[in-house]
Amino acid sequence: MLLYDTARNSTVPFEPGEEVSVYVCGITPYDSTHLGHANTYLTYDLLIRRLEELDHRVKLVRNITDVDDSILGKARELGVDFLELAAAETARFHGDMAALNTRPVTAEPHAREWVTEMIDLITVLEGRGHTYTVEGATFFDVTTFDTFGAVGGYDEATMVELAAERGGRPDDPRQRNPLDFVLWQPSLPDEPAWPSPWGPGRPGWHIECSAMSMGLLGTTIDLHGGGSDLIFPHHECERAQSEAATGTTFVRHWMHCGMVAYDGTKMSKSLGNLVFVSELSKIADPRAIRLALMAHHYRQDWEWFDDDIAEAAADLETLLAAADATSGPDPAPYASRLRAALDDDLDAPRARRELLGLATAILGGGDDPTAPAVLRELSDLCGIELETPAAPVP
Repeated sequence: MLLYDTARNSTVPFEPGEEVSVYVCGITPYDSTHLGHANTYLTYDLLIRRLEELDHRVKLVRNITDVDDSILGKARELGVDFLELAAAETARFHGDMAALNTRPVTAEPHAREWVTEMIDLITVLEGRGHTYTVEGATFFDVTTFDTFGAVGGYDEATMVELAAERGGRPDDPRQRNPLDFVLWQPSLPDEPAWPSPWGPGRPGWHIECSAMSMGLLGTTIDLHGGGSDLIFPHHECERAQSEAATGTTFVRHWMHCGMVAYDGTKMSKSLGNLVFVSELSKIADPRAIRLALMAHHYRQDWEWFDDDIAEAAADLETLLAAADATSGPDPAPYASRLRAALDDDLDAPRARRELLGLATAILGGGDDPTAPAVLRELSDLCGIELETPAAPVP
């Protein structure tokens, strides 16, 4: 299997052992699952299904970021407890993932349950000279980590710009350097707080994933994933603090998914241009959502159009009709090409074409009685079960 590695900026062999450790950054549960989320999680679901077919055992950890500026701010805006908001949106997310037929996670740690481990990790970093504390806030000093920036390969000006856009505070006067990032911070009066050596407060965003991933998967992870908007600052900071603490490689392979746009702009809660999975599932079979997303390569930035789901629903009907046939052409070439596509940097669009090509060929006739069964097997590999009819549209 070949996969693109963000840090190496090239497509390279992905050759894990029999057991594969995978960490995918999960949701911050302050709003519903949108197609950008679905695009990311279905990418790793497809990868895991292929790895399992190749007889690997996959340990998938996907966290819930329930202590974060975003969720605390949203809870304050709504006038509800942040845990109440997190529980409601996490339940909705689980429903969306079940509807989309994703493989179950091995573990789903909640950030608020790992604060002790986060404090321990910050203490290690402090002992190794990587931190400084100002006014109760503890920062990671990036000048103590020589290869900071190696995941994304951005220049300093770009990193400063991205930090400002994505939750960092490069102009914070307490910071020695604009790219330094917070590990521990004082809580506001209406925010949760935990005791720590630096005073009561709460963890920064980046330290959460380092503590949870290493606590559940060990100091080195085979593959770490998420959306491309997490390359910097989140994953860059994760790698820096993790390797500074352990002295060993944090991630063997970095894999990132492109962004999904709607109305010409990246889907964003702040812009209000989100297409929610739960709403789309009311008018379309979730299997059609999977088919629609498979039309785009995982590394590609692309735009969702409202008629995409209608086209995918028609394709699903083709698959279902072919699965009910009694025979078709020799399915082996289609199966070989589909698996080769998945092994070639998870080329879902090419795999989708082979799947629909076999279905269309079956409907055209043939005398091989195994063709419909192979079609169902390949569809299962893509997470699309063909044993049930299409869901009626309300």
